[in-house]
Amino acid sequence: MITTASDVAHAIMTTDSTANIEQVLPRLLSNSMRALGENQSRIGRSDLRLPYDPTSLNASHDLSQLVEGIRSTGSARICLYGPPGSGKTAFAHHLAEVLDRALLVRRASDILGSLVGETERNIATVFSQAEEEDAVLLLDEADSFLQERRGAQRQWEVTGVNQMLTCMESFDGVFIASTNLLDQMDMASLRRFDAKILFDYLKPEQVLRFFASLCRQLGLANDPKAEATVASLGVLTPGDFAALLRQSRLVPIDSGRELARRLSEECALKPNGRRAKIGFN
Repeated sequence: MITTASDVAHAIMTTDSTANIEQVLPRLLSNSMRALGENQSRIGRSDLRLPYDPTSLNASHDLSQLVEGIRSTGSARICLYGPPGSGKTAFAHHLAEVLDRALLVRRASDILGSLVGETERNIATVFSQAEEEDAVLLLDEADSFLQERRGAQRQWEVTGVNQMLTCMESFDGVFIASTNLLDQMDMASLRRFDAKILFDYLKPEQVLRFFASLCRQLGLANDPKAEATVASLGVLTPGDFAALLRQSRLVPIDSGRELARRLSEECALKPNGRRAKIGFN
């Protein structure tokens, strides 16, 4: 399959001087995988993860209702914003699985170009690919593309935003923009989203739910004092628990108290975090 796709990609390159093999080859492989019935939304995802539960996320909208609304309409433009690790990308994966569509993820490094007009062409290519493949398009680091134009210092910054807005309006599929920096996004672009959903830090009861789930996955006994400590941490996200699950492969966690201590350290590393006082007496 790879050999065939490579041959086709090189044939395209000889007839189209503007084609980029780094974009053409994955696209050809993606189409081949879809023809074989492969579920691409799961490709590349780690099996070492916590069970996904949208009710455990602290979102400003009812995510179950949102998913049903998108399923019934078949199209949507959604902006997900909030602190890193709060579940924005996980929700995009969940939505794609529910819709039985592939998830096409693009970041700033995939689209921003160094040549004049390159970024605009890349943006158009991404939307065209998502439309052809009927994929859910997730644009991560959306603030890199939809920056406030009033503060732009270069012409390409303005034209890039204009191209993104044009593609958004003409796209008839499911488009998700994810950002940690909503205040840096262009106001005109925000008006074009059907919904802007905040994914915030977990509530205490949600923290305890994630803590219990991770303890079960690691085979740790229930510890009420550890639970009380973890519930008092105000800036925890699902990503913090996922990080410690991965960390446990390298440095094992042998108790609920040790898990609580490491979660406290994760909070202390955040700009608005605070180190919880852990006193197990």
